[in-house]
Amino acid sequence: MPVLCQKISMLDTSEVVFLQLGAMAALAFYVAANLGANDVANSMGTSVGSKALTLRQAIIVAGILEFSGAVLFGQGVSETLATGVVNAQVFAAQPQVFLIGMVSVLIACGIWLQIATSRGLPVSSSHAVVGAIAGFSCVAAGINAVDWRTIGTISLTWVATPVASGALAALFYSVVKYSILDRPDPLSQMREWIPWLSAAMLSVFGIIVLPSIVDVAFVQTGAIAFVYDTFGWSLPIHDIVIGIGSIGAIVLTLNSWKKLELVENAKGSAADFVTDVTDVTDRKNKQEGIFAAPSPTLPLSPSPTLPLSPSPPPPLSPSPPLPHSSIEQQMARFQVLSACFVAFAHGSNDVGNAVAPLAAIAYIRRTGSFPSEDFSVPLWILIVGGVGIVIGLAIWGKNVIATIGEKIIQLQPSGGFCAELATATTVLLASRFGLPVSTSHALVGAVVGVGLVKAWKTVRWETLLSIGSAWVVTIPITAGLAAIIFSIAQSIGQF
Repeated sequence: MPVLCQKISMLDTSEVVFLQLGAMAALAFYVAANLGANDVANSMGTSVGSKALTLRQAIIVAGILEFSGAVLFGQGVSETLATGVVNAQVFAAQPQVFLIGMVSVLIACGIWLQIATSRGLPVSSSHAVVGAIAGFSCVAAGINAVDWRTIGTISLTWVATPVASGALAALFYSVVKYSILDRPDPLSQMREWIPWLSAAMLSVFGIIVLPSIVDVAFVQTGAIAFVYDTFGWSLPIHDIVIGIGSIGAIVLTLNSWKKLELVENAKGSAADFVTDVTDVTDRKNKQEGIFAAPSPTLPLSPSPTLPLSPSPPPPLSPSPPLPHSSIEQQMARFQVLSACFVAFAHGSNDVGNAVAPLAAIAYIRRTGSFPSEDFSVPLWILIVGGVGIVIGLAIWGKNVIATIGEKIIQLQPSGGFCAELATATTVLLASRFGLPVSTSHALVGAVVGVGLVKAWKTVRWETLLSIGSAWVVTIPITAGLAAIIFSIAQSIGQF
């Protein structure tokens, strides 16, 4: 009988641990959902606002790529946030206190992101998590519990991110503007630049992301070893990466040339392009409940925007074709691809903001000790974060996409492509180094960079001021919330 009672007691204890871990997973899922709802516009807002994608298309594409980036590429940032912000020596002897703190971080971030999302404030989840961790750490073990050097490094990236992204976007758009848009024959210039644009975009994605994907797909599955054993061929990973990227660039170039040739042969006017791209997308967006009113977005050509009413449009004057319409039509395709890269980058970087506390909690529950230097994030935790981001953007991301797509700056596809490519480059590079940069910062900096090159008056500085204010108050608010929640939880003694 004592043995049976002991087994029942052990079973009850394991069930309690499982239930507690499940509750923490649900809380991390909630934080990830709010994160997806608030930040999804970083990847798809400009594409929906410029009519390159409908809302439904944006949600489907972003969902797939956000999840893929979170699972395949999100581990490094998760580890940095879980253990790099606090001083490990302070909590090494009291891991349970650190566990309570991580629960406080999840609750504080969930509350603030929910409030910000409901009010349409595009806050930085990186700010929220780091501020919350610093807040509870100061209450739990004093000011020395925070690794201020790491905080300083992360804070420096918050400042450097919009500057670097803005500089890259300004460079990209300057090249497009002065080499294609401002030329006497932009269609001919576009034909010449398509291979370079394709190579630049595929290089950003291939150099930074493909090595890890190839490692998972070919090395860990044993495909390279099988080829070597069967045929005696040694296939270096970098050769496979270069081959995949080259094939992708060639296919994209040939397809773009074909589309451009069809446009040239059709000799359609700028109004044709607006009808085919903007109006059709507007109708789909209206059916999905977004942009119900005529969009204030700048027309894709210097010609006036056609009315969106069902009445027949007035007859068009026999004006000559405007080549910029065809240029923007082609740029819209590139913008969709660049938006895909930003979505993948957002998933790879921002999933750490939601699952890093859960990863630390799971490690302490499993080992009873503070996470060590070889701490790794389990795959199931990354999946929880990825699914949460997808669900959040699908349920709550609609209004945020509409707001960001229309109110930050009015972009044509050419500017949107340059901004998104710069954002993807900046965030993916930071993710490779395990730095939890803000995707919001990168996008806003990139959009400002494009606006400064295009016309500085097109930048809505009042909107930027409100966004910047939200970024500034995020750290103290989450720090205060986490400190209060930690104090209450510790006094109750539930853990």
